[in-house]
Amino acid sequence: MTAERAIPVGTSVSVKVPATTANLGPGFDTLGLALSLYDELEVTVRDAPGIRVMVSGVGEGEVPTDESNLVARSVIHVFDHFGIPVPGLEISAHNSIPHGRGLGSSGAAIVAGIMSAKGLLTGIVDVDSTMLLELATELEGHPDNVAPALFGGLTIAWVGDGGPKHKRLIAHRGVSAVVFVPETEMSTALARSLQPASVPHEDAIFNVSRSALLVAALVQSPELLLAATEDRLHQSYRASAMPHTDELIHMLRDNGLAAVVSGAGPSVLVLGSDPSQRLKAAELVAKNSSTAWQALMLAVDFKGATVIVHPVDGSV
Repeated sequence: MTAERAIPVGTSVSVKVPATTANLGPGFDTLGLALSLYDELEVTVRDAPGIRVMVSGVGEGEVPTDESNLVARSVIHVFDHFGIPVPGLEISAHNSIPHGRGLGSSGAAIVAGIMSAKGLLTGIVDVDSTMLLELATELEGHPDNVAPALFGGLTIAWVGDGGPKHKRLIAHRGVSAVVFVPETEMSTALARSLQPASVPHEDAIFNVSRSALLVAALVQSPELLLAATEDRLHQSYRASAMPHTDELIHMLRDNGLAAVVSGAGPSVLVLGSDPSQRLKAAELVAKNSSTAWQALMLAVDFKGATVIVHPVDGSV
């Protein structure tokens, strides 16, 4: 980057990234939904070299505050991709997305860093939506969480010959979500290690049919959500690692509610066909669960990640 194109000290960007819930039952590593719970950060170019991170909210005092921080690593990844030196940066993050609970916290951190870099590089390089998804997937390993975090709404994500792709859909206005978050975390790596290398043919067919039905239920016919969220591909294999999650899902489904593991767990997602089902789910959990769960009543986020650039001269 030439001196004329250097990012002026004092330039800053504001970024907001939604939580996500992946799989949604049968749509393993494919379907994802953005939710109205957000991590927000301010990134400012400073005089001193290196990256300094300040964290408040979730992860405060726990996550790294130097260049090993996942947000910082993601910023560096984008600059490195374009061969542009990383300026000195100060990152101030306020996190609301729980860590290790199946709500896409790592995907949100990656997207936050990539969107920050996109904003800082405005006028220098154009980072379009295709490149955003490619860069995020390189870091996350798969696109099912980063796609809804980037683009909002309901996303179908896949990897083809040309790299990761996505299709964004608008969820039916009747769809409402409640997530029950436990006190304990779950390692995504552990959850994936419990997955068998192959599954019975009939189970694969079962999930193909339910995944197709789930797209229809979320977009057009929410009354089909209970049947559409049935799964034989991954949840039963992971149940032994999170027995309280499995117990809660069975209790809720026995009461007619579309409950599934949120992402890799251990949180439980309930997809309601109307807001009253969220209240019913919360009442059932409060009355019947032997363990503590925090109920998060969330809407579907339709915007995805946003970035606002604040140049030194104050113009936008």
